[in-house]
Amino acid sequence: MMERYSEYKDSGVQWLGKIPSHWEVKRLASCFTERKVKVSDKEFDPLSVTKNGIYPQLENVAKTNDGDNRKLVLSGDFVINSRSDRKGSSGVAKQDGSVSLINIVLKPRKNIYPDFCNYLLKCYSFIEEYYRNGRGIVADLWTTRYDEMKTIKISVPLLNEQKAIVRYLNKVTSKIDEAIAQQQKMIDLLNERKQIIINNAVTKGLNPDVPMKNSGVEWIGKIPKHWTTIRLGYCAWIRARLGWKGLKSDEYVDNGYPFLSAFNIVNNKLDWNKLNYINKFRYEESPEIKLRIGDILLVKDGAGIGKCARVDSLPLGEATANGSLAFITANERVYYKFLHYYIISNSFNKYKDLLITGMGVPHLTQGEIKNMMLPIPPLNEQYIIVQRLDKNINVIDNILEHYLQQITFLQERKRIIINDVVTGKVKVS
Repeated sequence: MMERYSEYKDSGVQWLGKIPSHWEVKRLASCFTERKVKVSDKEFDPLSVTKNGIYPQLENVAKTNDGDNRKLVLSGDFVINSRSDRKGSSGVAKQDGSVSLINIVLKPRKNIYPDFCNYLLKCYSFIEEYYRNGRGIVADLWTTRYDEMKTIKISVPLLNEQKAIVRYLNKVTSKIDEAIAQQQKMIDLLNERKQIIINNAVTKGLNPDVPMKNSGVEWIGKIPKHWTTIRLGYCAWIRARLGWKGLKSDEYVDNGYPFLSAFNIVNNKLDWNKLNYINKFRYEESPEIKLRIGDILLVKDGAGIGKCARVDSLPLGEATANGSLAFITANERVYYKFLHYYIISNSFNKYKDLLITGMGVPHLTQGEIKNMMLPIPPLNEQYIIVQRLDKNINVIDNILEHYLQQITFLQERKRIIINDVVTGKVKVS
């Protein structure tokens, strides 16, 4: 059991709770100054703000045309993405550079050790408090500006104590990260095997001795001689909602119609656990995107582009989805489960990557989705392929779930340790 401080006091701040009696409670603005200097990415290398910290931007990452309108970042600055769809994307910069204007750049004052603020401002409780102070723009997207951020109250121990906390957390979290990395390595190997099984089945079939032919499509390659290729638009109804007529997050209701988003597609399956709900009027606005069994949902916008889930059941009876998702309903030419397997295959990913490379904000249009070529076996063969894939992939998914649960446990342990230490619930030496 970890040691506690001898005396505590009420911080008067809900997210902090009780803190050691000698710690101070200060407004964030008294510990940081906002850095608002505009620079070009030609002068200062572009940096990416991720959940794992601040890193040099990769060469192949999607870029905007606004390279001359960025914010300066100096080594030791804390940077946080202000948008809720990038929740947790923040960290201390280890080098000078530039970031997009959507980020807030903070320069620590002398009373804050940069590595300590990296733990404090990335802890779960602060992240939740930070986005709680934001404002809604559209459904599932709100932003927290510096004017709102600067009033948040934080707990500040003495400088030498901050450094002791950092030394302790560096040691403990590195061990947890090593354990997570081992689990992730197994997951990557299993996912690689899973992709090979899926891609081979939906482009080559199950019989390795069947005569093959060139599909005429670069990202598909050779297919069985008796298969055909067809544009998706000829074998499916594709539609999406462009916005929800100004729908705001404050319109969500406690009891209503489930309103799915990209966050509800996890490992290419629908997650019905964390849902938003809309009222009947909003639900009835777009009857063409009411979910039906047999539909396929494809993320067409943003960081999760390409994630895809099939609707095998509607556990809550009715549901719809927001504008980031395309709805695909297969016709009599293709079995919807076969189509889903193709969309999550490497062949589709190659097509998607060809389209979005170089885009500032990744986006698939309905026209591009309709023009996607896919291999089509006879319908009875599609059913046989799906039956085999469901069986084999289910075995792999069960093993994956075990490793994912281990990672979730380790991540939760890490989160609790960091949270308890930076808010003074436990003492380190």
